[in-house]
Amino acid sequence: MYRFLPAFTLVLTSLTAAAGPGQSAPAPVAKQHMIVAAEPDAAAAGRQMLRQGGSAVDAAIAAQMVLTLEEPQSSGIGGGAYLIVSDKGVLSAYDGRETAPASASPGMFLDAQGNPRPFDQVRPGGLSVGVPGVLRMLALAHAAHGKLPWGRLFEPAIHLAENGFVVPPRLARELAQGGPQLARMPAIRALFVHPDGTPIKAGETWINPELAKTFRAIATLGADDAFYNGIIAREIADAVSRAPANPTMMTPGDIAGYQPKERTPLCAPYRGYRVCGLPPSTSGGTSVLQILGLLQRFPSNQLQQDTPSEVHLVSEASRLAYADRDQWLGDTDFVSVPLAGLLDPDYLAARSQLINPMHDMGRAMAGMPPLKKAELPRYAPMPQQIEAGTSQISAVDNDGEAISMTTSVESAFGAEIAAGGFLLNNQLTDFSFQPAIGGKPVANAVAAGKRPLSSMAPALVFAPDGTFFASVGSPGGRLIIAYVAQTIVALIDGQMSMQAAATAPRHVNMNGATMIEANSPLTQLAPALTAMGHQVRVIRFDSGINGIKRVPGGYEGGADNHREGAALGD
Repeated sequence: MYRFLPAFTLVLTSLTAAAGPGQSAPAPVAKQHMIVAAEPDAAAAGRQMLRQGGSAVDAAIAAQMVLTLEEPQSSGIGGGAYLIVSDKGVLSAYDGRETAPASASPGMFLDAQGNPRPFDQVRPGGLSVGVPGVLRMLALAHAAHGKLPWGRLFEPAIHLAENGFVVPPRLARELAQGGPQLARMPAIRALFVHPDGTPIKAGETWINPELAKTFRAIATLGADDAFYNGIIAREIADAVSRAPANPTMMTPGDIAGYQPKERTPLCAPYRGYRVCGLPPSTSGGTSVLQILGLLQRFPSNQLQQDTPSEVHLVSEASRLAYADRDQWLGDTDFVSVPLAGLLDPDYLAARSQLINPMHDMGRAMAGMPPLKKAELPRYAPMPQQIEAGTSQISAVDNDGEAISMTTSVESAFGAEIAAGGFLLNNQLTDFSFQPAIGGKPVANAVAAGKRPLSSMAPALVFAPDGTFFASVGSPGGRLIIAYVAQTIVALIDGQMSMQAAATAPRHVNMNGATMIEANSPLTQLAPALTAMGHQVRVIRFDSGINGIKRVPGGYEGGADNHREGAALGD
């Protein structure tokens, strides 16, 4: 069904030339509209909608469908997403995070002795699959902000799925790196492997007619009738219950009952700017705003890119924010979360005093924010979970509507099972495998209908005069929080271009070692950081910051050169 075609090219040239960490190509500037996405064809699909007068939400939907086809290891209609929209000055936030099916239980990731099972044992197959949320969330956002007909938004992806797309290098590389484990999964073989057993390679032209058929049904019938209440729901339920690994129960009723959430955006000031993100079920918005709030008392000249003081101060603020994240955050439909207290300026000012400008604090403990009676502490800190495959879309349309959307199937290739030509997520592994620790429940424990805690952090930033300033976000699992906070600091404190901020070398501290990017100028800072008490690790990062910054005369795009993104506009 999936076949290799003779070579012809549909690849568009990215406007962000390849460069090493800390190096950037000239920033593209557009006067009317812009979109940044993780694959050039996805950005081109979004720009096509913008050229037709479509909204930023329309562009994001078109881009997401192409990413389902060309970047299936990171996102797709079998996964979930978070979206924040600024439309005529009004902010809206949409939670399309997956939910646990009715069969889910607190101990589902424990072995017979009550110990957490290894991640690689529970991830492949049906056990880790949450009810997909991105499509119904996008339909909800389209009803509120869309300008073009729903069906038109699927046309670029249908064309590529039926006529062929050029296999991107990242897709080919991650298939090759998956090796025997991926090859054992029938869905992976059907979607991405030649009849002779070899995986598709970069530069080959490939088709996915089953996904084209799925897209046509959704374009014609809508998300509800085609996907959530139709044959696709039955295909998903069957794929989960008949998975070659970890089969489990997910019913068409679980899928039909999924509801996206419109959330109240979280906003906080930073040096006169206003930074806005999403509340739980993601931790990203809360934790990014905490990091920025903790940094407020330090002057901007101490937060300049590639300096020991910037790495140190951001690392210390990150320690405190990650400690609070693991203690306090979970799905607010199930647990009480002290959001107001965690973002209270006095609380953050007091926590910031724990930051010694000259020395690393070591492992941070969660704080005690101002609490209401219902929020009295009774939760145990959550152990760290593995998170990975995700993608970021930023867009601004002709009328100034701006969006930031982070979308994911969790690990690379999700649960490694498919339905309707697309891969299913493994987002349930974002729950704490241990429902209780030391006799206390974990806020992010599994429960039927619950959303697992995410780190996705799509953000919109507004200038001191209230106008749109930037849209940013990134993939990267738990590292997303650090990536996005670091980028906002670069844009505001460093006054960097969007492209320079997107390609800046990365450093991350998740309340442990201070990780700095290999083969970047940051490695020269290791001795100074070690002298300040940091345990320094030099590693490779796989960030994917995509963003747009408003500049005089238009919009400046930036795509992270760790990936294959493109910034396209007119």
